[in-house]
Amino acid sequence: MQVIIALLSGILFGLGLAISGMANPAKVLNFFDAFGSFDPSLALVMAGALPVTLIGYRLVLKRHAPIFADRFHLPTSKDLDGRLIGGSALFGLGWGLSGFCPGPAIASLVTLSPEPVIFIIAMLAGMLGAARLPRLRPA
Repeated sequence: MQVIIALLSGILFGLGLAISGMANPAKVLNFFDAFGSFDPSLALVMAGALPVTLIGYRLVLKRHAPIFADRFHLPTSKDLDGRLIGGSALFGLGWGLSGFCPGPAIASLVTLSPEPVIFIIAMLAGMLGAARLPRLRPA
């Protein structure tokens, strides 16, 4: 049952990305083009997602545990370290240069165009490379 729910959730998420146009990298790149063909619709999609997320988290976290797990797996660290800041910067650069982030890139695979495939290969290579980086610990 978990797999079916995960599949349906992924399909719903992908449909939302497709309907909102966020799976189209040109739409995302136009959002970042403030002095050219600026398109504010990405900000509107994000603004619409915020109340949905806020309400969803409030409802879900009132439960003792998720429906298909024995406990919630929420982040506990509040530290801002070099890996987090560097990874965030790298994510932003990749998103700004390609117009893709992981969700829309995966949803775009159904188009069979090479751009999302190249992006996902590069993303996986980056993830493998990051996993091999030594963990820097304060002295």
